[in-house]
Parts: sequence; structure tokens; C-alpha cells
Amino acid sequence: MKFKFSAVILTVAVMMAMVVMPATAGNAEKKDIVDTAVGAGSFNTLVTAVKAAGLVETLKGKGPFTVFAPTDAAFAKLPAGTVEALLKDKAKLAKILTYHVVAGNVMAKDVVTMNGKDVKTVQGGSVKITVKGGKVMVDNANVVKTDIECTNGVIHVIDTVIMPK
Repeated sequence: MKFKFSAVILTVAVMMAMVVMPATAGNAEKKDIVDTAVGAGSFNTLVTAVKAAGLVETLKGKGPFTVFAPTDAAFAKLPAGTVEALLKDKAKLAKILTYHVVAGNVMAKDVVTMNGKDVKTVQGGSVKITVKGGKVMVDNANVVKTDIECTNGVIHVIDTVIMPK
């Protein structure tokens, strides 16, 4: 009986600790790339575009993927009517969006070693990585935040929508 009683007390203690333990970044569950973008609140246009292009299932897939994710402000820099036109052209939209994705889990420490290199995207073209004075650019976009880890890859935030050549 002594063993059963101790096990019950231990179980209750663990359950109580779980209830009162605050959620922190260290114990929060990671989400996939799509759910992370949705939750961030600054990628609404990107998420809408991913849905319109039919890429949700892909970006929720196993991966790993590295996504250079343009913010809503990046999409707002495009000429008037561009986003609306792209949302109606699924094939063109998919090409542009997959140009923002690299196969694999490429962390910031890896990106900075790629200065001057062309990196192949899922779309098939290549983006040019430039590192100057500690700042990283992907084609003509500045990387403004790095290493947002997801269950199926990583997101690096960029300030400009990059276009395939």
C-alpha cells in the first residue's frame, strides 16, 4: 500500500505543477510554418496568398523548409493592384511564393556564410545572398528577423517581396 500511496501523491504533485506552471517560450509548443505565420499577425497577406496558391498543405508538410517571409508592409510596397492581380493568377502566385522557399533548415548562422552565393529555391530559380556590415539581403530584400523556428523548418522575415528572374 505504501508504494501506491506514494505514486498517487507524486502524480497529484506533478499534475498540480503543470496547472500552476506559467507558459513560457521554453515550454510553448512549436507550430508549423503556416500556423506560425498566422499566429504572428504580420503575415496576413502572405497567408492569404499561400491559401490562394494552394500551398497550405505543402507548407504544413514534413519539410524542412526555410521561408524568407515578406511582411504585410513588404506586400504593401508593391505597385497598387499587384497583390489583387496575383491572387487571381494561381500559377504566377505559386511561382512567386515558392521563390521565397529553400529546401532544408537554413538557420541564420548558415545564411551568413553564403555571402555572394546563389541559393536554389523550391521554385527552381536562385536567390542571391549578400552579407554587408552584418546585414543580410536575399536578392533585394533585407532580412529583418531570423530563426523563427517551426516544427517543419524556419522562417526569416524580409522587408520586400522578391520576384523570380
